[in-house]
Amino acid sequence: MKLSRSARLRILPFAVFMGMLALRGALPADGSAGIDPRWVYGWTVFLVGGLLLWFWREYGELVAQTAPTGREALLGAAVGVAVFFVWINLDAPWMRIGEATAGFRPVDDAGLLIWPLIALRWVGAALLVPVMEELFWRSFLMRWIQASPFEAVPPQRVGLKAIVLSTFVFMLAHTLWLSAVVAGLAYAWLYKRSGKLWVPVIAHAVTNGVLGVWVVLTGNWGFW
Repeated sequence: MKLSRSARLRILPFAVFMGMLALRGALPADGSAGIDPRWVYGWTVFLVGGLLLWFWREYGELVAQTAPTGREALLGAAVGVAVFFVWINLDAPWMRIGEATAGFRPVDDAGLLIWPLIALRWVGAALLVPVMEELFWRSFLMRWIQASPFEAVPPQRVGLKAIVLSTFVFMLAHTLWLSAVVAGLAYAWLYKRSGKLWVPVIAHAVTNGVLGVWVVLTGNWGFW
């Protein structure tokens, strides 16, 4: 099946991100390959961020669409905080799928925090990933499952089957599978309810942003 340009431009940043994640996971954690895998995340931020900026004008639902109202933005933020609490509490062993392929512990040999690494990670997780993932999971995949061409499918008309299937795939991309199900359904609900991609982007950004602050304050690096 030939994918449209709109589809390819939503898949490409996500594919690059996943490829860089695989690279980080494949590199020795001790840096014996001559590369500290933690800094690969910095390359990821610049590569994926560069792709999003380059194609920005072609993401119509982010550029041309009406901006969220204050009420919609507050709803997105509230859902984002709720998902954060779900994420850090639904972490029992049976709620996990394997282990993270690329751990991230920004601490030096003396146990001191490496703030440039933390800053890169937080910017990537809170500002970059929400845009990249919502373009792929909700804007593209969810609507593409519903009908083709996906660009013609209003979010409000996406059915239960498309929401469930796209959320199932979203779950497979995360270690905490039950948390991912809750998050995927919450973000899909926001998109369907508002018809604006910025609303789930806000929610996703709040979830990841608050999670990043919590991880640094508590040292629970396994959530990063």
